[in-house]
Amino acid sequence: MAQYPGRHAIVVGGGIIGLAIAWEAARRGHRITLVDPDPAGGATHAAAGMLAPVSELHYREEHLLDLTLASAQLYPDFVDRLTAAAGQPVGYQQTGTMVAAVDAADRQSLSDLHQAQTRLGLQSERLTTRSARRMEPMLGPQLTGAFLASADHQVDPRAMAAALQTALAGRPDYHRLTARATGVLSMGGCVTGVRLEDGTTVTADEVVLANGLSAAGMDGLPDGLSLPLRPVYGDILRLNVPQALRPLLTRTVRAVVCGRQVYVVPRADGTVVIGATQRENGSAGVSAGGVYELLRDAQTVIPAVAELELQETICRPRPGTADNAPLLGRCRGQDGQDVAGLLLATGFFRHGVLLAPLAARLCAELIDGAKPFMDVERYRPDRFVEEGAL
Repeated sequence: MAQYPGRHAIVVGGGIIGLAIAWEAARRGHRITLVDPDPAGGATHAAAGMLAPVSELHYREEHLLDLTLASAQLYPDFVDRLTAAAGQPVGYQQTGTMVAAVDAADRQSLSDLHQAQTRLGLQSERLTTRSARRMEPMLGPQLTGAFLASADHQVDPRAMAAALQTALAGRPDYHRLTARATGVLSMGGCVTGVRLEDGTTVTADEVVLANGLSAAGMDGLPDGLSLPLRPVYGDILRLNVPQALRPLLTRTVRAVVCGRQVYVVPRADGTVVIGATQRENGSAGVSAGGVYELLRDAQTVIPAVAELELQETICRPRPGTADNAPLLGRCRGQDGQDVAGLLLATGFFRHGVLLAPLAARLCAELIDGAKPFMDVERYRPDRFVEEGAL
């Protein structure tokens, strides 16, 4: 297919996905307009930044592995290019992830997960409790089992978002509108731009909807297209580790505590991130019960958590879909053909940070007019309409 460099693309949404798409497309020579009143202020601001296709494998979500593994492989080059362009670090660490169990039922649960990972060809190493404590001396006495996912890494989403904004700001072909887009414009079945909340319009060759939950409420979407996005709220804590306790950890520790999930992610600046609760009750406030549960379970795994300084409690909604897979790529119109000028990149749920390089490359290639480097047909934004799920 012929390529069309130098096109104008509007990216609606300045979270980690939208910023990554904008930067990758601009790097390829396209003119970019980013529309967002508060870039990186939503789910990106709360995210822990675990790049964990192995340890985050969930039952009946094996279909996501083709995306998560491919994006994990893209990360090192993506980080190298971004760091060089922005001149600032993004907190990328390749230290691996330890997965720990507290009681016998937790140990069996992790053993089942390990077997599933092994069947799928994923790298997961069983550890003795002695070797786990040798690797992470702060682990508590209730540890009953552990595994190491050495290929699961981490990045600091706030630092990465800041680097993306720095890299974009230095480009003459980039412009940001501090506004909110409320709808898309169409002409002759082709999307031609967006309408802003003040009624003004901006036209472009391509529109990328990367605005999370807000994508579902955009006016002017193609007839028959409904985006089944739901908010999944999560509480996240950030704590400072006193000098006497540093380093608290040398790698991310995920744990199952009496059937509950908790993780502790160490940062290079001496802080740790603890998360995350998950609820769909529509409450956007920080849950007192959620904070209590996170601290209780994290302290069970790592007793020294009780001595840390609580810096921040935060809650943000993550955009989920019916199958917990993203809405990614183009969608078909009522004539069965792709709607020209419209791309979607939302519904990433737990994997937004992990999938940012993949979403960026895929959308940039579609803006180029090129064939994408991988087939994402099963993640089409209109797949639920086709299946009669709406």
